[in-house]
Amino acid sequence: MKKIAMLGLAGVMALGSTAALAAEAEDAIKYRQGVFSAVKWHFGTMGEVVKGKQDYNAEDFARRADIVAQLSKLPLEGFIAGSYEGDTDALPAIEQNWDKFEGGMNMFAEKADALAAAAKTGDMDQIRPAFGEVGKTCKGCHDNFKD
Repeated sequence: MKKIAMLGLAGVMALGSTAALAAEAEDAIKYRQGVFSAVKWHFGTMGEVVKGKQDYNAEDFARRADIVAQLSKLPLEGFIAGSYEGDTDALPAIEQNWDKFEGGMNMFAEKADALAAAAKTGDMDQIRPAFGEVGKTCKGCHDNFKD
């Protein structure tokens, strides 16, 4: 009888662990999607300025570049085991090629910092190429790790 009770308890605990891991994965997905949504909001507005579709306001552009630089350091912790299924476009290739993915995310942060520094100069001749470099890091990850 004790063995049956212990097996039952172990089964309940295993189900609880699975549910907890699923909830953790869902939270990780929501977290990183929220960060990337904010990046898209600010980077998209800066893109309109760089393309000449929106007036350039040096203070606002620098503020947005600073925000993107800060946000660029956040998403990596949201890529955890078990978070590549469900409501996500992140591919399991991230887990299989973690070093490459992490390197790409670190490059994103580095280039975002460079954009923020360029934005502080107010010189579009420095801003445009720095903006383009950030875009390249985004594209690199999207091409390899996003569905």
